[in-house]
Amino acid sequence: MSAELGERIARLVSDNLGLVEDFPEPGVLFRDITPLIANGPAFKELIDLLCDRYAGRIDAVAGLESRGFILGAPVAAQLGIGMLTIRKAGKLPGRVIGVDYALEYGTARMEIHPEAVEEGSRVLIVDDVLATGGTAGASVELLRRCGAEIEAIAVLLELEALRGRDALPGVAVESALLV
Repeated sequence: MSAELGERIARLVSDNLGLVEDFPEPGVLFRDITPLIANGPAFKELIDLLCDRYAGRIDAVAGLESRGFILGAPVAAQLGIGMLTIRKAGKLPGRVIGVDYALEYGTARMEIHPEAVEEGSRVLIVDDVLATGGTAGASVELLRRCGAEIEAIAVLLELEALRGRDALPGVAVESALLV
């Protein structure tokens, strides 16, 4: 089923999606976007469509570790705007700010270089999957602490049953496929 990013993007994702049973644990059906990334013409079309959708609306792209980097960097480069990296704790050198978020068992932390974010900039957050919304929510909080405005969160897949949108009140979430 397609969602807000449009029928063509939904078709690109669904036609190039790998399904891996019992990964990362028994009973889980993992939806793998690496076939899409490996298909040069399809990946280029995806990036072109994302650029068309967000051109003029954003000043920077924030990619979430790690597949958000793969999706966000070519969008930022093609639009001629900055690419911000939001990483898991301990991966960025130098001064960082961070936000902790809840996991099923424990917590995790996302971090950013605050000086990379221009105050008042309109930022598109990009990732491959929206699940519970924990990572996306922490990223929204980080960017807002840096003075950015969140234009939208764009994801290729949204695991609808996990209700990640509920963790992101007031933020536009745009997905290609609801699964």
